Amino acid sequence: MLKWIAVMLLIGAAALSEAQYAPTWESLDARPLPAWYGEAKIGIFIHWGVFSVPSFGSEWFWAYWQGSKDPAYVEFMEKNYRPGFTYQDFAAMFTAEFYNPVDWADIFNASGAKYVVLTSKHHEGYTNWPSKVSWNWNSMDVGPKRDLVGELAEAIRANHSHIHFGLYHSLYEWYNPLYLKDRNNSFQTNYFIVDRAECQL
Repeated sequence: MLKWIAVMLLIGAAALSEAQYAPTWESLDARPLPAWYGEAKIGIFIHWGVFSVPSFGSEWFWAYWQGSKDPAYVEFMEKNYRPGFTYQDFAAMFTAEFYNPVDWADIFNASGAKYVVLTSKHHEGYTNWPSKVSWNWNSMDVGPKRDLVGELAEAIRANHSHIHFGLYHSLYEWYNPLYLKDRNNSFQTNYFIVDRAECQL
């Protein structure tokens, strides 16, 4: 009987904790931040991926070049790359040849940073880890042939465990056919979330 009561109390507590926040800004803003975050002062957010190869503009390179056809991006590509060059062609050039995650962790520590956030996947869909649902568009299959996320996580945790490590993961992918289908349906459908995003998480 006591075991049954204990189980029911645990289930009730779990249900209350799940119902604590509603999907509103007011509710989300009311949640407490971790104590360490308020004291951190300095953190590092790293945008690093295929978009780093052209070293022009920003991580939104593909959208500005192919999406909005920004003249500066179009001209940059015309001056520096052959006709027919695609954004995907940059992936093989993203070699991370000088990437030493232990050195990075040491630099983060020396900077006084209390947390580091790495882009695990940006809006173009390329993952910086060997994703099973991002075939041939991840750092293990094309480019560095390494698990960039895993290596950095391990280096920080092994050498500077006081530094909090986090990941930025973009849910949407600009040119994924499933995402485009949802966008064309004014996001009244969720093909991309069900068939792509949930699989990655």
